[in-house]
Amino acid sequence: MASARERLAELGLELPPVVTPLAAYVPAVRTGDLVYTSGQLPMVDGELAATGKVGGGISPDAAKGLARLCALNALAAVDALVGLDSVARVVKVVGFVASADGFTGQPGVVNGASELLGEVFGTAGRHARSAVGVAELPLGAPVEIELIVQLR
Repeated sequence: MASARERLAELGLELPPVVTPLAAYVPAVRTGDLVYTSGQLPMVDGELAATGKVGGGISPDAAKGLARLCALNALAAVDALVGLDSVARVVKVVGFVASADGFTGQPGVVNGASELLGEVFGTAGRHARSAVGVAELPLGAPVEIELIVQLR
């Protein structure tokens, strides 16, 4: 199978610059053979791609695309710390979805991140996952994604 970087290129994707933390934390931390990312928002060039609640002003399909963007930002944090091609597998994804009252489609939204990881890492991109609906996210973001990856 192609390397993660090669797969990104085949998909027509590039890793964005690492998002500058909004508070007192770092984008990713390594402990042993695991890397934990901080929650990543759908940022593009230092700005949120969208704000609002899913099932309200943000459609589930749009939110799924934003979750994909969050996952790319998380991969950029991993890459900056250890190099993307050192990832052996994705262990876990945690997705937070700012949800309008009554919205229960959080798993479908977080699929945007999960599907991207499968496209990039193949079977090594299969992971455990949580998809959580929340009232609010930082800066009014609709979606936030965290990753845990295992290194070679």
